[in-house]
Amino acid sequence: MASITLGGNPIHTSGELPTVGSQLADFKLVQNDLSVASLSNFAGKKLVLNIFPSVDTGTCATSVRKFNESASGLENTTVLCISRDLPFAQKRFCGAEGLENVVNLSDFQAGAFGKANGLEIIDGPLAGLHSRAIIVVDENGKITHTEQVAEIANEPNYEAALAAL
Repeated sequence: MASITLGGNPIHTSGELPTVGSQLADFKLVQNDLSVASLSNFAGKKLVLNIFPSVDTGTCATSVRKFNESASGLENTTVLCISRDLPFAQKRFCGAEGLENVVNLSDFQAGAFGKANGLEIIDGPLAGLHSRAIIVVDENGKITHTEQVAEIANEPNYEAALAAL
């Protein structure tokens, strides 16, 4: 279990992030059109998994905007923005912001992605949501970088994530 903070107060996740060098486990996440996406939908692409509690918070929204901006210039790379938000909320946010270079995926049904990857917050006011984390994967599905953001209110290290591509 990872120990992180929210406003300086300790909270915990359900486990640890997958290790660098391991294969990203397959997943089933809901897209904005309510269809289900899995890892195979992104076969042969480099992936940046931008994982966060909710798109309706300032830091989460900023991370989606920043990765959207970066993604427009990345070759053979897709940014997946993953949260437990409903697909409707994710679609509304990106539509209102004019964000077209990221793919929103929702883990709202059972939180299986968060549980499988040690991301589920297990205590505190955000219990049940995902922690803020980054997982970067090469075109073969191998994890090349992870970051569990220690303070949920802080932004991830964008430069380190992009450098891992």
